[in-house]
Amino acid sequence: MIRLGPERLDRIVAVGAHCDDIAIGAGGTLLTMCLARPGLRVDALVLSGGGSEREQEEQAALAAFCPGADLRLTVHKLPDGRLPAHWDEAKGAVEELRAQTEPDLVLAPRTDDAHQDHRGLAQLMTTAFRDHLVLGYEIVKWDGDLGRPAVYQPLSEETAERKVSLLQEHYPSQRHRPWYDREAFLGLARIRGIESNARYAEAFAVTKLTLDLGE
Repeated sequence: MIRLGPERLDRIVAVGAHCDDIAIGAGGTLLTMCLARPGLRVDALVLSGGGSEREQEEQAALAAFCPGADLRLTVHKLPDGRLPAHWDEAKGAVEELRAQTEPDLVLAPRTDDAHQDHRGLAQLMTTAFRDHLVLGYEIVKWDGDLGRPAVYQPLSEETAERKVSLLQEHYPSQRHRPWYDREAFLGLARIRGIESNARYAEAFAVTKLTLDLGE
C-alpha cells in the first residue's frame, strides 16, 4: 500500500540516464522537499558521465538541489545514447540501488520519453521498484514528446527561479545547447503551473497509483 503525505516522506530515490536529467526534470521538486524536510535521505543514481567533468557537475548540482539532505550519489560510466546495448549493466545498477534503500518516493524518467536512454531507465525502474510510487519527470527536447501529465508539484516563484539559476550555474558543459536556457525551463514550468492552478509547477507521469481512502 502506497501512502504519500507530509507524515511520511523520509527517503526518496532520484535517477537519471545522464548528468543533469534529475535536475532538469525534478530540480524544483527536490528543492521543495529538501527545504521542507531537513535530513531527508536522497539516493541518486546516474547511468552515464562517471569519471568525467559531467560527474563533477552533477555532484555539485545535486548538493545544491538537495540542501540539508543526506545525499548519496552514484554516477556510472555507461556510454551516452547506448543504454539499450548496455542493458545488463544498467539493470545491475538499478538492482544494486534497489537493494540499498526502501524509498517513499521514486523520481525517474517517463516510460514514454522519446530518448532511448531515458525510456530504458524508466522501464527498469518500474520493475525494480514495483511496490513504490514512481513519478516520471519530463525533459523538453526537439522530439516534441511532452504529453498530458497526471501529477503536479507546484513551485513557488522563488523556487522556480532558483532552479533555473542552479541549472545555469552548475552545468557549464550544457550552456551551448540551443534549448538549455532560462526561457525553456521557466516556460514549461509556467505552462504546468497554469494546468495546476499555480504560478509554476513541475509535472510528472504515473503508471500505477494505489489509494488508501479508508482512513
